[in-house]
Amino acid sequence: MSDDARPPKVVLFANTDWYLYNFRLSLIRRLRDEGYDVLLISPPGEYGAKLQALGFRWIALPMQRRSLNPLREAALVNHIARLLREERADLIHGFTIKPAVYGGLAGRLAGVKGRVSAVAGLGWVFINPSLRARTLRPVVAALLRLALGGEGARLILQNPDDEALFARAKLVKRERVRVIKGSGVDCKRFTPPAASANPTAPLRVLLAARLLWDKGLREYVDAARALKAQGRSIRFLLAGDPDPGNPAAVAVETIHGWTDEGLVEWLGHVADMPALLQSIDVAVLPSYREGLPKSLIEAAACARALITTDTPGCREVVNDGVEGFRVPVRDSSGLAQAIARLDDDRGLVQRMGEAARSRALAEFDEEIVLDGTTRVYRELLSSRGDA
Repeated sequence: MSDDARPPKVVLFANTDWYLYNFRLSLIRRLRDEGYDVLLISPPGEYGAKLQALGFRWIALPMQRRSLNPLREAALVNHIARLLREERADLIHGFTIKPAVYGGLAGRLAGVKGRVSAVAGLGWVFINPSLRARTLRPVVAALLRLALGGEGARLILQNPDDEALFARAKLVKRERVRVIKGSGVDCKRFTPPAASANPTAPLRVLLAARLLWDKGLREYVDAARALKAQGRSIRFLLAGDPDPGNPAAVAVETIHGWTDEGLVEWLGHVADMPALLQSIDVAVLPSYREGLPKSLIEAAACARALITTDTPGCREVVNDGVEGFRVPVRDSSGLAQAIARLDDDRGLVQRMGEAARSRALAEFDEEIVLDGTTRVYRELLSSRGDA
């Protein structure tokens, strides 16, 4: 089959198969429905088999997320480049920093026409103050510039703060940047509960995220400790698993210590997020920085009041005092005050939840995001830019 006759082949590359399954399944299905030939690649994991069971091609990569060995990492980039050549890929789309960089580099080596890098926030290397992170920062920045070079490259960011930051750092030409708000939420699946909450029941607060320190877990637990010391009967729920591949992962023993102290109820991985979100009153994410947090927009679609930090990505979801409250980063006292205010005013909880649902429908519905993403693909595949 000639290149013109065969369907365009798109390779989606993530740092976990879990990410592809939980965050990009709607995009994968849309691409298949539109006639693209889709290949999924990631390190090995249990979700690869689930993607294959849905009829998608998935290939495991010999990738170690925490590896800093330059020879191992160079071999991985070459491995991906060989795979792209063998598959005759037309476009590669990498999600999060490492796949964004390695996918872009491998795409350049393989002569792939379109190279899309999606960076959902700047990640541990750019927000952690440790010596290790600061040492890696200029290296990652240089690799990003190389990966994002050439006319066939596009960078998808999730908020205007990151767009301005990338421009100031001169990591990419501004005309190659597209801002698309997150991965979207299915507002037909994430819906408000059928019945109103019981205003006399204890307020149920949820933090749903990968269990990383930079998601604000310390501040959440400290706020819970302070409010319980006041005698409030608020229930603090924590949903998610630790991420051992991330340097900012919280140890399981630490989480068990919090539950033993009676501060939080740890739910672990939750498969039915719509049901969980419909059962709570307030969704909290005191993150240090995000691209655009999916957990918040899912909660918004379920008409939950929101509390988050006044930081890039998070502030794109919450207008302070409208859909919820924004509090300073790393401020457990401010977080506790916001939760207490909602505990004292259940009518405000309901009004903020209704406003959050309206905003989710207008700005964050997944169809808006999918349209924007496939528009970038068509832009690249219809041109003959330099790889």
